[in-house]
Amino acid sequence: MVEMGLCKYTLYRDFVEDCILIMSSLPNLLRSLLLTGVFSFLAPVMLLSILLAGAEIVSCLPYLESVGNNGVIQIARFLQVFGSGSVLQGLTVIGLVCSLVGILFDIYTFYRFQNWRDHQN
Repeated sequence: MVEMGLCKYTLYRDFVEDCILIMSSLPNLLRSLLLTGVFSFLAPVMLLSILLAGAEIVSCLPYLESVGNNGVIQIARFLQVFGSGSVLQGLTVIGLVCSLVGILFDIYTFYRFQNWRDHQN
């Protein structure tokens, strides 16, 4: 009977230590999630904006006018697919999805790091 109480105490103590560890690293996790979300949103938005701007600049050159116009049209059609006909909405949808994926990867690495730290002791 004494061993059963000791086992319950040990399980409870381990649970409390895990909760304290998670709560002490919560601000770091939230900061990491915020930064990951922002940068994961900005990366595809900036890439597609640079491609669109580059195609627009190429369309201003005299002999490459048709190449640039076709590039702008193709990029706009690609974005319209994801935006239900709107280029800006398509750009926003792609940015939000990439942001969500980045946040999920960050949560996964946080979880793996917690398990890795537990196995180091």
